[in-house]
Amino acid sequence: MALTQPPLLSRSSHVTNRAFSVEFAGLGRSFPAPKKKTSTGVLGDVTLRIEPGEIVAILGPSGCGKSTLLRIAGGLDSPTAGAVTIDGTPVTPFDARCAIGFQEPRLLPWRTLSDNVALGLPRGGSRTDGREIVAELVSLVGLSNFAGHTPRQISGGMAQRTSLARALARNPGVLLLDEPFGALDALTRLRMQDLLLEVHRAAPTTVLLVTHDVDEALQLADRVILLGKGQDDAANGIQQVVTVPGIRPRDRGSAELAELRAQLLGGLGIERHAAGQEHL
Repeated sequence: MALTQPPLLSRSSHVTNRAFSVEFAGLGRSFPAPKKKTSTGVLGDVTLRIEPGEIVAILGPSGCGKSTLLRIAGGLDSPTAGAVTIDGTPVTPFDARCAIGFQEPRLLPWRTLSDNVALGLPRGGSRTDGREIVAELVSLVGLSNFAGHTPRQISGGMAQRTSLARALARNPGVLLLDEPFGALDALTRLRMQDLLLEVHRAAPTTVLLVTHDVDEALQLADRVILLGKGQDDAANGIQQVVTVPGIRPRDRGSAELAELRAQLLGGLGIERHAAGQEHL
């Protein structure tokens, strides 16, 4: 059952429906091994197409390359093999078609929430349009009554909402989220999940979400990608691709999701015992 949220815009004149495809083709990434003349493979032969407007969650154990894959998609890192394209053209460094949200809101403490959101606006626009866009985005995430507050005057969940609005200010064709709710308490995390779905309905961009939370992935994503080690300790690649059925918001307690949860936990090497306890 969805938790109550502040009223959101059903549609905005400035928040558009731009959404791009993302395609990884034989993607690999390795790093030099310290004090050795060899390299360590982090990602290997990742091939995947993400459709425009799709929400895809990326799961996997720590160190499997989830964040590296996200950084490559946004042009913050480069692959050592293969390629990645957005809307059919190669990703460029710090690709302007993408926006990234992190686990920490990373707000400037001396600026108001509106001013922090305005930092995400593309350069070259008019000030009048910029003010209107910021006001609409602040409303979209339910923070109109707090637009003049500074980050130290609001909660962690409100700060993360502000960070999401700042990312959307770029009008991204691809929204990259790296464990955006991982630092929040359980109740706020559920509310933020519901908020992300509300925002996606209002402005259905393509979303790549890195998470450690299987339930979060099943609640939000159209597909869940499980990364892990390849055969003979090869670099991490795609181990499972799970399509999640059902219209969002989904029933968190459904038997269908429970079955998929068990499947993904098994892929993560977690055994589920009759007592309901999970063990690595």
